[in-house]
Amino acid sequence: MGLRPGDGVYYDHDFFRMEDIYLRNDGEFLVGETAGRIVAMGGLRRADLVPGGSARAYGGYAPGATRLDAAEMVRLRVRPDLQRRGYGSAVVRALEDRAAEYGYRVLRADTTELQGPALALYRGFGWRETRRESIGGIVNIYIEKRLR
Repeated sequence: MGLRPGDGVYYDHDFFRMEDIYLRNDGEFLVGETAGRIVAMGGLRRADLVPGGSARAYGGYAPGATRLDAAEMVRLRVRPDLQRRGYGSAVVRALEDRAAEYGYRVLRADTTELQGPALALYRGFGWRETRRESIGGIVNIYIEKRLR
């Protein structure tokens, strides 16, 4: 995918707390399979469950708030050899629907300039760029989509 541990952008703190961060806290994590192979994945999580959450989500959910406000769509991946077959679109659509069911007002995500197909996918769903930031020599692009 163009990212690797230690490159200044990649993070892995959530891998060891998947149920806590995604499934038990108004989030979701999807894994798409076909013919017994994992082909896609993506997660939806409250921004306040991330170390530095409000900064990462650029104005996300405020701890202690009485309602859900913003969530992050994260870990969106499709096997490179299976991209452009609708798997990414299916994950984005399902996570957007789930976020609306939970009552989130806005979805936020970030990707890099290196992830052109991901950016095109998000833009195709009406997401818009909010800012850019260089992290470890890689340009990180922050995007969002209003749900209501």
